[in-house]
Amino acid sequence: MIDFRYHLVSIVAVFLALTVGVVLGTAALNGPLTAGLRKSVATLRHEYDNLHAQNQSLRQQIQSDQQFAQVAGPVLLSHLLTGQRVVLVAAPGAPTQVTDAVSQALTQAGAKITGRADIQPKFFDTSSSTESTLGLLTQQLTPVGTTLRSGTKQAQAGQLIASAILTKDGLGQPAVGSQDSAGTAILSQFVAGGFLSVSAPSIPRATLAVVIVPASPPTTNDSNPASQALAAVSQQLSLAGQATVVVGSVAGSGPGSAIQVIRAAGQQARLSTVDDADIISGQIVVAQALYELLAKGKPGSYGTGPGASAPGPSPAPTPSSSASAAGITATQRTARPSANASASSHR
Repeated sequence: MIDFRYHLVSIVAVFLALTVGVVLGTAALNGPLTAGLRKSVATLRHEYDNLHAQNQSLRQQIQSDQQFAQVAGPVLLSHLLTGQRVVLVAAPGAPTQVTDAVSQALTQAGAKITGRADIQPKFFDTSSSTESTLGLLTQQLTPVGTTLRSGTKQAQAGQLIASAILTKDGLGQPAVGSQDSAGTAILSQFVAGGFLSVSAPSIPRATLAVVIVPASPPTTNDSNPASQALAAVSQQLSLAGQATVVVGSVAGSGPGSAIQVIRAAGQQARLSTVDDADIISGQIVVAQALYELLAKGKPGSYGTGPGASAPGPSPAPTPSSSASAAGITATQRTARPSANASASSHR
């Protein structure tokens, strides 16, 4: 009969054999395994060092480019939009850095900022009750004789808001810089409804608009309602005035943003996009894009993000020191119907 001592000795012998096997196996494999691991670590470190060096080089290049843009900015912007009037339209979450910097670039280009309209989050609320309230308010405020275009409640409200802050300055259109009771009433009612806030109760009419998109897209899906609605409002602004540029930061202009929605729909007359307005070169391009639309009627998708066709207009517009708003206006009026041109000649 096998006793307990035999079992104990057998178990100890098994574990001893396993231990000896592990030790011998490790000793046999230790050299090649260690060498392989050291080689892999060396390769990864080399790749890391290369990528780190490339990253540093790109950072220095970007910094150098922006320093050049800062120095060249006054020259590139000089007289570009002299005498033009621009209204700013900001979406909820629009970055202050972009808004302030773009305003500064436009002012440097000679434009006058007439005011700012901030679209409120409620405007983009797709609940049935809120959309119904927005639609009813839009219908009530629509002047007699004005026909709203087909579209969503936000698009039709955008058409009405655009009509209160912009003008094409043509025959039968409000004069640039004018303020009227009808426009003031439209703005005040949208403000009272919680759909809008404005820098002043009455914003003098401009011919140009710059729309600033949120700092980050609501989602990465281009079909999200908020970005679709903001794109629709931007289109209404472009129809009400002479030119509109939709701008955003690099982070805020990616998939799901209104800029990508507009680009996916294809270029439209009097509407351009700039996706890197958080850097100096992009802020310069915003003014250049407005100039291109005014002088040539040429829309563009500018920047470095998805869908951008070029960093900026090419060749870059560089009006001479004698160029002014009068020169651009003359170009615009030549392109207008004869009735408008006739009206302009009698001013």
